[in-house]
Amino acid sequence: MLWALTINFISFNVLSLEFTIFVIPFSLFNAVTRMSIAGRTMSKKASTVPTPHVIWFGWKLVIILSVSLSVFAILRLHFNSDFSSPVSSIYGSRSRISRGSFHFVGPPKIAFLFLVRKELPLDFLWGSFFENAEVANFSIFIHSAPGFEFDESTTRSHFFYGRQLKNSIQVVWGESSMIEAERLLLSAALDDPANQRFVLLSDSCVPLYNFSYIYSYLMASPRSFVDSFVDTKEERYNQKMSPIIRKHKWRKGSQWITLVRTHAEVIVDDEVIFPVFQKHCKRAPPPDASKGKLNPKLKKQNNCIPDEHYVQTLLSMADLEGELERRTLTYTVWNQSATKMESKGWHPITFTYANAGPQKIREIKDINHVYYESEYRTEWCRSYATSVPCFLFARKFSRGAAMRLLSEGVVGPFDASALLATST
Repeated sequence: MLWALTINFISFNVLSLEFTIFVIPFSLFNAVTRMSIAGRTMSKKASTVPTPHVIWFGWKLVIILSVSLSVFAILRLHFNSDFSSPVSSIYGSRSRISRGSFHFVGPPKIAFLFLVRKELPLDFLWGSFFENAEVANFSIFIHSAPGFEFDESTTRSHFFYGRQLKNSIQVVWGESSMIEAERLLLSAALDDPANQRFVLLSDSCVPLYNFSYIYSYLMASPRSFVDSFVDTKEERYNQKMSPIIRKHKWRKGSQWITLVRTHAEVIVDDEVIFPVFQKHCKRAPPPDASKGKLNPKLKKQNNCIPDEHYVQTLLSMADLEGELERRTLTYTVWNQSATKMESKGWHPITFTYANAGPQKIREIKDINHVYYESEYRTEWCRSYATSVPCFLFARKFSRGAAMRLLSEGVVGPFDASALLATST
């Protein structure tokens, strides 16, 4: 209401000022004309020579003020375009009948959303993780390849039986199909009003704590955990996104997010920002190695990766950043590599049995802050006034690394030798 009153007040002032500027030229022109006529009338007694310089001065004044009015009108259109941005329509989705307004019986749930290529290679670890949880405290949703089903023939854990989405799509890395799959997962999970926290996970993610600790950690915070920072690289933002997405609202961050219910609804209900990403956020074509150098035209193309920008930019556009912990709960180690063609790329390091020992896991758990260089911002990991670990999950973990976590009791008791016997 206050926002609407503010806009109306500003618009009223703008209209009043425009009307004033519009009337002034004609008033001045009439005054100057009358002066000119009066001057000519009085001069008839002394001389019959008119005073053209007075008329010219009047017309000159009218022309200057008319040009000023035109400039002002253009500025006003630009001004109004800022206030007619989709921010209000995005945020307005929260005023609809919330899916969470329906009463549910029992404790609030965490919805674990697995975004996988096909099967779940670490299902044995997650199966052990869920074995040590109350069934009423969680739900599972899987987006896999269309037509793939999770049953006794495709997974070792009964927790995943039949948990695949029926409306899954073919996902291509670096394309908008990735964020479309995320939206499908969130939409399915929102159908259960008991789901109050939503955790997006890949097929190589592992939990770093048992279920009880993760459940308490997430339920204790009223905020979403979304890694989000200002993206200063020119090649990511596409100018064609304006005016719907302004550059000062453009954000970047990790794909692996944890949301409260209201923010999940904002993402699923979005009908404004997602189409812009589909049309204008595209990764650049890979370089042609045969040429030895990047094509100059390709260099100018925007290399936009939708899943690294969509949620962050959407929540920024909806003015919801104040409701976020602007960090991810999923730990990733990035290795920068450069090819002979001097094109740099970042790739996550895969943890193996050898480098996933107790000391490394302890180092990850001991991290208590994250530094964002582009904003000179340090994000301290706290729950209210208490310092807490920054990360609850980690990726990318191989099967060997996951088996080591199980054998050392990270997620719960498990006999890894039994798994080795059945997986051969």
